[in-house]
Amino acid sequence: MFKIKKGKAMVKKRKIQKVLIANRGEVALRIIRTVKELGLFAIAVYEKPDSEALFIRFADDAILVGDGPRKDYLDPDRMIWAAHISGADAIHPGYGFLAENAEFSAACEKAGIVFIGPSSDVIQDLGNKVKAREIMKRAGIPFIPGTDNLSSGDKGIDETVEFGKNYGYPIMLKASSGGGGKGIRKVENESDILVQLPLARAEALSAFNDEKVYVEKCIEAPRHVEVQILADHHGNVIHLGTRDCSIQRRHQKLLEIAPADLPADVLETMHETAVSAARETNYTNAGTVEFLVNSKTNDFWFMEMNTRLQVEHTVTEILTGVDIVREQIRIAEGEALEIPGERVQLMGKAIQVRINAEDPKNNFWPEGGKRVEVYQSPGGHGIRLDGMVYQGYKIPTEYDSLLVKMTVRGYNWEQTIQRLRRALNDFLIVGPETTIPFYLAICDEPDFHKGKFDTSYLDTHPEIFNYPEKEREVAGLSKLIAEIHAKKTNPYAY
Repeated sequence: MFKIKKGKAMVKKRKIQKVLIANRGEVALRIIRTVKELGLFAIAVYEKPDSEALFIRFADDAILVGDGPRKDYLDPDRMIWAAHISGADAIHPGYGFLAENAEFSAACEKAGIVFIGPSSDVIQDLGNKVKAREIMKRAGIPFIPGTDNLSSGDKGIDETVEFGKNYGYPIMLKASSGGGGKGIRKVENESDILVQLPLARAEALSAFNDEKVYVEKCIEAPRHVEVQILADHHGNVIHLGTRDCSIQRRHQKLLEIAPADLPADVLETMHETAVSAARETNYTNAGTVEFLVNSKTNDFWFMEMNTRLQVEHTVTEILTGVDIVREQIRIAEGEALEIPGERVQLMGKAIQVRINAEDPKNNFWPEGGKRVEVYQSPGGHGIRLDGMVYQGYKIPTEYDSLLVKMTVRGYNWEQTIQRLRRALNDFLIVGPETTIPFYLAICDEPDFHKGKFDTSYLDTHPEIFNYPEKEREVAGLSKLIAEIHAKKTNPYAY
């Protein structure tokens, strides 16, 4: 290891040899691929329910960390232990689980292990949404009116009532340590506070082990737009354009589009604001600055900054050609960014859809426990798949229901939708209900074609849930063929 100067400070440079991926599923496999491309040693960790998971097969080594479910993936000590016994000198946290856990980042630093992400101090500051708002206020970045952490008991109720009187309803209760759409409650009127505030505190405590919440003015039917940034230890900060993540259910994203369809001057200002936010927080590595945008005026406000790789990073990668995980590793080694501005050209449009084992018609009920009897994936120009599913795969009940992310790119919006529709029609998953027919319905919806959508899209377009449920003839035939191969006999032969 050696150091280079960064102004008056010193930047550590360290060549990484072995990377432990402290995660599971499709993101673990996605990181493993880049680690191996760089000629590094990829180490997977897994709980017993994941013993047959695809990501384990592609790792150079795999370590069982416990019986699970989930608790071992959430245990910083188990991950540090796995890194020590495997000889890993770096850990990539992926997203979810420990990815935004400041204590885990600090534990890695203390153990002499490179944490592939921002520093523990930055994660701590930006993980607290109230503190993040204070930082952005100092930087002069526009943000939605809100409060500090509410006081406990009746005083917190009074503070919420006062805010509602000053700014009007609806208002939003949000977990101070929240993220991923969790710990959020909409309050429609003053009497609703008594119901929603205790629920918000309980959800925050359950999800983040922290019951602190704050109040924010509700921006009705906004667009949700984010900017991907990369920042190194040498003071270089760049953006990789925007993503529109407006189509959501319960504040959780369903599909993402890059770049956002906004006027050029608005995009430029948003890019500059995101870079300023990263500089103000002394941010390093990959991060995402999220904004809410007024659908009519295009005014925008800072919402939060995510200190990790995003699920939807693939939609940016397919447009820019930048491997974000590769850059994360290089930055963690102390290398300077070497991506010239002219290389970041977002030509065309891209859409990512999250194909989950869920039943959209049944409130997106997960299909855990079912087996994938037939799996045939699409291909062709401009299509990328990031998944963990295969024929015969049993969907675990213990984890999230994501099977595969599909990202498509076209030279314009029309071609991108056409390509997405074709790829979805070519996609065949027999066994569980999936979100594929739901996305096909969106592809045919007129407002989606016009690019007219915001965070209220699902509520204002209930007809997209009226898609046909009839099994396609090819699906039935493929299911029969799979059964014949599995049983070595044709059950319909005379």
